[in-house]
Parts: sequence; structure tokens; C-alpha cells
Amino acid sequence: MSILSEIKSASIPAHIAIIMDGNGRWAKQRNLPRTSGHKEGLEVAKKIVKAAKEIGVKYITLYTFSTENWKRTQEEVGYLMGLIKNHLRAEFKFYKENDIRVKHIGNLEGLPKDIQEEINSTVEECKDFNSLTVVLAINYGGKDEIIRATNKAVKENRLLTEKNFTEFYDLPEMPDVDLIIRTGGEKRLSNFLLWHGAYAELDFVDTLWPDYDEECFYSSIKEFQKRNRRFGGV
Repeated sequence: MSILSEIKSASIPAHIAIIMDGNGRWAKQRNLPRTSGHKEGLEVAKKIVKAAKEIGVKYITLYTFSTENWKRTQEEVGYLMGLIKNHLRAEFKFYKENDIRVKHIGNLEGLPKDIQEEINSTVEECKDFNSLTVVLAINYGGKDEIIRATNKAVKENRLLTEKNFTEFYDLPEMPDVDLIIRTGGEKRLSNFLLWHGAYAELDFVDTLWPDYDEECFYSSIKEFQKRNRRFGGV
């Protein structure tokens, strides 16, 4: 019996964020180039996005390319940029069929011009879809977002409060994260959604991202539903 039947529909996390880790190790285990792991990981991402939509998740944020990922080899970075560009262009039918709105967080200006154009075009084309919002964190870093938001506030000479600070983030309307999932066995946030995930529940799983499937995803949600979220209270 699927774990899906054990999930309580009344307490589905509204916003799930995923650190999709393990593509490179998955490929290495199979004597394949790291790029093969990224390609396989893309297919897994589509399956998980669809599963999220079907159970009523409203936002899912995917850590696609971090501000630190530029340190990787030129070949791997080039492949990832190409994968992002081609995926955005090729998957519009998938977004449309599943009524998925696509948004972006990250330092857009730090990306190549053609990638910027693809992101902007995809966001515009999907703006009227509303069953699920997929947020692609591309050239994203939690520290970088906080710094950029602070600089915007300083430029406007605004006195910052916890409430109004979110106005200066990449997606002011994006709700705080309820659940952060990290695959691949590592137990750290790696500079991901430091503000938005302040009170997120964390689920670190050993499964490498290309091996992560819908049952794993449902298992993470089931684990979330066991937690007692007090937000500093008693």
C-alpha cells in the first residue's frame, strides 16, 4: 500500500523546498559523467513537482543552481546552464498541462543574458497558471538574497522591520517554508532560504536525488506531519 494513503490531507505543507543533492555521486557510482546525474535529476524533479501538485502543495522551491556552484568545473557549469535553458524552453507544455506557475529567485543579473531571457520568458508565459507555483532557485544564495534585499531597503531609505523586510526579497509574496527536504545524506542547509526557512521542519534523507521518487516524497511529508510545530511557543 502506498504511503500516500497514510498522509493527512488536512495538514499538507503549503511550501516545500528541496535541496536536490546527489546527482554527481549517483553518476559516479555508475561510472557515468556527472552530467548524466544532472540529466536524470531533472526527470526526477518533474515527477516530484507533479506529485506535489496532485496532493495540494501550493509552493515548491527547487535549489537548482547556487551562488557557490560557479566554483565547479567550466564543463559542468556550462552543462547546467544549458540544461536550465533547454528545460525552461522545452517544458512549457508540462507547465500548461499541470497548471503550474513558474517563478525565480536568485541574482538574475549574475546569469548569462540568454539564461536571463529564458527565465523571464518562462515566468511571463506561466503567470496565469495557479494550481502550483514552482520556484526555481537559480544563482541563489540565502546570504546573497539578504544582502541584496538590505541594499534595496537602504536605497529607499527605509527603516527595516521583520514584517516589511520581506518586501525587498526576490519574491515578496512567497510564503515561509514549511518543510525543507535534502537528499543525498548531507545534513546542512548550504546557504538555502536562510530567512524563509527559519522555522521550517527539516528532513534529511540518504537517498541520492536521481533515486528519489514519489514514495520518498510522501514519506517526507508523512514525517513532517508527525512534528509538533510550536514556533517558539510551548
